[in-house]
Amino acid sequence: MIELPKDARQQAVASIERYFREHMDEPIGNIAAAGLLNFFLEEIGPSVYNRAVSDVQERLHARLDELDIEVHEEEFDYWRKFDKAKRR
Repeated sequence: MIELPKDARQQAVASIERYFREHMDEPIGNIAAAGLLNFFLEEIGPSVYNRAVSDVQERLHARLDELDIEVHEEEFDYWRKFDKAKRR
């Protein structure tokens, strides 16, 4: 299960309680909100986490593809430079 830091967990529980107050017919208590949060973290959390990892992998692969362009050095370029300078 994905663990949240204590402060983030408290904020998430408070957010669930507020959501229920504003959007549901019945409010939800603190213990029930914490239980619902645990359910979401255990049941849905891994899907969100895996999607985030996949997104990061895609971005890293794109950056690695650009790396060749950014740091590429021409090989055996001495004589081309020499010939170019000689023509001037």
